[in-house]
Amino acid sequence: MKLIERTEALEKLGKYLLEGAPALDEAIEEAHYRNAWFTPQFIQLSIRNIARSFLQASTLQQAAAHYQLPDSTPNPKNVGLVMAGNIPLVGFHDFLCIFLSGHTQTIKLSAKDSVLFRHLASFLTATDPAVSNYFTFADTLKGCDAYIATGSGNTARYFHQYFARYPHIIRKNRTGIAILDGTESTEELHALADDIQLYFGLGCRNISQILVPEGYDFNPLLEALRKYDYFMDFHKYKHNYDYALTISMMNREAYHTNDSIVIRPHPSPFAGISSLHYATYQDVNEVIDRLNPDEIQVITGHGFKPFGQAQCPGFFDYADGIDTMAFLQTLN
Repeated sequence: MKLIERTEALEKLGKYLLEGAPALDEAIEEAHYRNAWFTPQFIQLSIRNIARSFLQASTLQQAAAHYQLPDSTPNPKNVGLVMAGNIPLVGFHDFLCIFLSGHTQTIKLSAKDSVLFRHLASFLTATDPAVSNYFTFADTLKGCDAYIATGSGNTARYFHQYFARYPHIIRKNRTGIAILDGTESTEELHALADDIQLYFGLGCRNISQILVPEGYDFNPLLEALRKYDYFMDFHKYKHNYDYALTISMMNREAYHTNDSIVIRPHPSPFAGISSLHYATYQDVNEVIDRLNPDEIQVITGHGFKPFGQAQCPGFFDYADGIDTMAFLQTLN
């Protein structure tokens, strides 16, 4: 397929995701049935973000021009792609980059997120049968020319060992933090609540720790977070909340809660479901200097990414700051 044919297929997929169809609705229902964390609401959110941020004609044309992609890829390689499954369609951007670059890919789907991507793949191949030449699914990845893999810290160590002899991108756990100065408006705090709680906080771009000035008043943020009180009707979330609250009470921590999330002091940027860590500062620059860049995917706050945008990455907002398209171009 020529570059223009691949971009046209992606544009059609974008329109399909925004317009919807009974077959897409059925896939969403099945994905939710197989993974209760994938609620229809959050699946739809992921689908809309993908369609609007990645699959618009202007975005695809900008990416093709930026990387000076040729009409035909000389000497295409086969890229092994290990997808994560923490939030719906989290691995789509990697698939998009490989397909747009003209390479082929062998995909190992996460058991937590296999339904949605297979449906999108079937739509693409129905739109243009030639698309089927560009990817295949497999339970194990062997014989690929390069690898892109996303997983936990433990699986990342395994990936590094297993794929060491090949060109690769290996990603591990990351998370998001917000830096607050106490002047945030009610609207900004409501947007921050989205950054914290969308997808139940399971994404690597969710805010799981906030840095606040000493003496910070948590009540306005707790009030803003009440928009997600309905999470307590979801037994899996409630179980996590009850556990987090119990631990904070037993440790006699100075925690804060609105009965649906626990905000507790902790130096780690990684927090569990229903929990939000915080640390205080006197000099924000000193706090920023102490951050471990290998742990942070995104920072929101005044002077950083706007509140409410943590889960809305653009095409060029590459995971872990590694330019996937540039990496793929080195394979030619």
